[in-house]
Amino acid sequence: MSSLTDLKPGQFAMVEAISGEPSLIQRLSEFGLFEGERIEFVAFAPLGDPIEIRIGDTRLSLRLREAACVTVRPL
Repeated sequence: MSSLTDLKPGQFAMVEAISGEPSLIQRLSEFGLFEGERIEFVAFAPLGDPIEIRIGDTRLSLRLREAACVTVRPL
C-alpha cells in the first residue's frame, strides 16, 4: 500500500483507506473521495504542492499533507 503522494502523474489507483481527522475525512467524502473509488493522479503544482487528482469527471486539488492521509493501491 502507498499514499497518494507516492503516485506519479498519469498513474491510476484505487482508494483503500482514508485516515486523519474526522473533519478531513468528511471534507474528502463530500468531494467524492471514497474507499473503493478509482482515481487518476493528474499533476503536481509547479512547486510540488498541491497535487491534482481526477475522480470520474471531477478534478480535485489536495495539499500534500491531506494526500498523505489517503492510502491507495496502484492499478
